[in-house]
Amino acid sequence: MRNNVARDYYAILGVDRSASDQELKRAYRKLARELHPDVNPDEEAQTQFKEVTAAYEVLSDPQRRQIVDAGGDPLESRGGGGGFDGFGGLSDVFEAFFGQGFNAGGARSRGPKGRVQPGADALVRVTLDLEECAMGARKELAVDTAVLCDSCTGSGSASGAKPVRCSTCGGAGEVQSVQRSFLGQMVTARPCPTCDGAGEVVQDPCGKCAGAGRVRVRRTLTVDIPAGVGEGMRVRLAGQGEVGPGGGAAGDLYVEVRERAHPVFFRNGDDLHCTVRVPVVDAALGVTIPVTTILGEETLVEVIAGTQPGTVVELRGQGMPQVRGGARGALHVHLDVVVPTKLDHKQVEKLSEFRSMRDEEPEVVSAASSHTGGLFSRLREAFRGR
Repeated sequence: MRNNVARDYYAILGVDRSASDQELKRAYRKLARELHPDVNPDEEAQTQFKEVTAAYEVLSDPQRRQIVDAGGDPLESRGGGGGFDGFGGLSDVFEAFFGQGFNAGGARSRGPKGRVQPGADALVRVTLDLEECAMGARKELAVDTAVLCDSCTGSGSASGAKPVRCSTCGGAGEVQSVQRSFLGQMVTARPCPTCDGAGEVVQDPCGKCAGAGRVRVRRTLTVDIPAGVGEGMRVRLAGQGEVGPGGGAAGDLYVEVRERAHPVFFRNGDDLHCTVRVPVVDAALGVTIPVTTILGEETLVEVIAGTQPGTVVELRGQGMPQVRGGARGALHVHLDVVVPTKLDHKQVEKLSEFRSMRDEEPEVVSAASSHTGGLFSRLREAFRGR
């Protein structure tokens, strides 16, 4: 026998009769998190979950809430069917657990994406010598991208006719299916297979692009690489990327630089480093050494008398140019003092005479007797972080 006493939906949700829509939603979300079968498998909790879902469905509907406030029960006309058929509260179950964006029944509403879409960016790589990075270069590059169909000029139609609404999805761009579960009816949505989610179709597709409005071709582009570029830097060519579906605006093309190792110079940012071997006599007496820079210019390196192994001479403005601005880095010349390994009789005689004139003896370096700039001193300063 059916109970004729109307259910107190406000009490089920634990709110006052004057509760606002936001208060109803907050109360329902709180209870849904506590009672949802995935969280609370208890059989009594499942029953309560159905009750609070039905209560929220009723009270969130202004017409049904009027019936409740008048002392009636709007679910009695459905035989007390638990309150899930209308999906009124089910969307908030998904909101409670998965966040916003689900419509009634749990299906995410996407809407048609449109047939014309912007194109993606494209990326090609080019390998440059260090000289090309320093002076800039003009390169011819073969690029494979989608371009505008020259037969239909992007419309996708052989006759130029405008696309029409898709008959399968009615222009919605998606089709829905309904499944029943312990929560009630679940609505899922997927892109329309006929229009691929565009919501419209081309009735007479172009024979060249099959209605896509774009075709993929290989083309040659001339790219001006600015001076100063380096490994991993990218040059942007606006509008030279992929043409979008339906003839949409093309993305950008990025040319990424790969820098080939140089046999003489080592690069560190805008600075260059190279090593010059100096005979021990020249290091002792001093010498001027000509060095060709990365730009092909000749510059002079002054090796002062008494130069020690490991000395670095800095030539400012002889390094790499900056990409933005006219300044250039420095060229660091590392002096490698070379001691001869093979001497003839006369050379040995002269060096022996020189040694006797210097009256110097080998010395084990200690912290107390080390000279500034010696190996021990440099190691000590390195460990001290100086």
